[in-house]
Amino acid sequence: MTFREIHTNYSDRLKSIYSKGEAAAITDIIFRFFAGLSGSELIVKGHIIPDNNTLSGLENSLAKLLQYIPVQYVTGEAWFCGLQFRVNKNVLIPRPETEELVQEAIHFLKGSTGKNVLEIGSGSGCIPITIKKFVPVAQVVSVELSRAALDVAEENAAANKADVDFREMDFLKEKHRQDLPVFDVIISNPPYIPEEEKNLLDKNVSLHEPGMALFVPQNDPLVFYREIYAFAKTHLKKNGIIFLEADANRAKQTAAIFSGKNISTEIKKDMSGNERFIIARYSSEI
Repeated sequence: MTFREIHTNYSDRLKSIYSKGEAAAITDIIFRFFAGLSGSELIVKGHIIPDNNTLSGLENSLAKLLQYIPVQYVTGEAWFCGLQFRVNKNVLIPRPETEELVQEAIHFLKGSTGKNVLEIGSGSGCIPITIKKFVPVAQVVSVELSRAALDVAEENAAANKADVDFREMDFLKEKHRQDLPVFDVIISNPPYIPEEEKNLLDKNVSLHEPGMALFVPQNDPLVFYREIYAFAKTHLKKNGIIFLEADANRAKQTAAIFSGKNISTEIKKDMSGNERFIIARYSSEI
């Protein structure tokens, strides 16, 4: 079979589990990665029969994709704010919505004198590394429970030449976070999906992305936000700010946690119009 014939077959097979647009996009990613062919190059070289190594890579990747393994895990890479990150089953795949959150933080940091940043939940390291790359003077600390995730984050930091202080820590345990310094900025995209809602997610997410980065107890879905608020009482500087990604269905409940006479809290919508981000500004220590 030629590249063009394989490409058509690939897209058709993926339509059994993805929409037409998603299937086409995933096929294009795979062909760029394994065959080095973009859409325009496929037009020119589509008549060529691939060598055995390339064909094997394409066939093996299709088998994985049909098991709902995300394309980013198949290629081992993802892009975030123009930076390349290694990803695997131990880390959440970076989302476009989270780029919006990070851009809000970068805009604040570039216009302020405060440069000490804490990021909670390192994952691939996309949030703290991006902040460090775009605001080099920032001192960025990032905490993560999973050692396997930290290994990925540290590799990504080295690849992107970003000096981030990664620390292995269970943030939900107060005694573990007591030794952290004070910060001007706290940012996090914490787990917020109740466990019983797992079946509502796409299978490529529910079956393959790390549950500890996604799910929280059904009876306490806002646990991370409450702990972040408690931490901020002793570890956020005067005029500090918190940037959070939240469940669009619980944005108002989440924002209500960050309330008080010295706190100005704002809910912002993402690119899709969902109430996705909580920004809490502190006029003094709380």
